[in-house]
Amino acid sequence: MILSMSGVVLLGVVVFLFFRKDGLKGSHAIVSALFGFYMSSTAIAPSIKAGGESLASLLGGIKF
Repeated sequence: MILSMSGVVLLGVVVFLFFRKDGLKGSHAIVSALFGFYMSSTAIAPSIKAGGESLASLLGGIKF
């Protein structure tokens, strides 16, 4: 749950920054959000989630 919430917040910040820099129009943001909702109901969604979790664990294991 925490991983998915932080992922949503991170993606939301990225979309907001693109929107503010005028690289992403409002209509593009809406289409991207709808694409995400539709993608989450496909058969590839578990693979995408597993890839995100493995990337998060890889980044979480980096020691400075």
